[in-house]
Amino acid sequence: MSEVLKVSDLRVGFGRRGLFGKAVEVLHGVSFGIAAGETFGLVGESGSGKTTIGRAVLGLVAPSAGTIVLNGVPIDDLRRRRRLAREVQVVFQDPYTSLNPAMTIEDILSEPLRVHGMERGAAARRVADLLDRVALPADAGRRYPREFSGGQRQRIAIARALSLEPRVIVCDEPVSALDLSTQARILDLLIEIQDTLGIAYLFISHDLAVVRHISHRVAVINKGAFVETGTAAQVTEDPAHPYTRRLLLAAPVPDPARQRERRAERHRLADAAPA
Repeated sequence: MSEVLKVSDLRVGFGRRGLFGKAVEVLHGVSFGIAAGETFGLVGESGSGKTTIGRAVLGLVAPSAGTIVLNGVPIDDLRRRRRLAREVQVVFQDPYTSLNPAMTIEDILSEPLRVHGMERGAAARRVADLLDRVALPADAGRRYPREFSGGQRQRIAIARALSLEPRVIVCDEPVSALDLSTQARILDLLIEIQDTLGIAYLFISHDLAVVRHISHRVAVINKGAFVETGTAAQVTEDPAHPYTRRLLLAAPVPDPARQRERRAERHRLADAAPA
């Protein structure tokens, strides 16, 4: 399969001070590609650099080195970044703050359509299709975000990401603010949409179990570099790197005795890790 998104030797630095100051590099040459209809899972702890990768793909931070190629075209100038804004969309972590509380759902979903020149009647029909796509009732468009549950708001956020028919969606911790049963339903919805539309997902999470549920391939990131990559089954069932094993051991289990053993093993791996 041809790659819709290809990232090569991506480096990002922050914090340059003064005329001769040097930026602190937070991404150290990461590379990956995502094909149409594929989910690439990116997993790591807070501060590992995973969200910075997502922001770079979205054009929200400028790489200090490396290339980002969308459909064979390097995204390296302003004109191409405007194109990126349409073809690469995002679903954020928090469904409670990512939707404007003063706007109706119809206004939220139609806003990007109107910005790109769609007339009002066509936009209204597109909004109806989007609500149906994410399994929300037709009258949802007349209501406000506060009238919906967290899971329903995330469905609205997914509909908004779909509005411009993107090739790639960056899913930045899209279920971490939801309870477990709602998480499963949202993940199943994303899988159903992907099977139907062939969208590529860059799925960012700190939870290996969630990443395994939805991803075809997985990269584990620590301190701005990939420490392990492979299929979802390889990485979660037979991890090669101690950091990946620590992430797996961080998931809670119902047995208190087994949980203590897992915690002790996780601490042992952390103590044995090189500085």
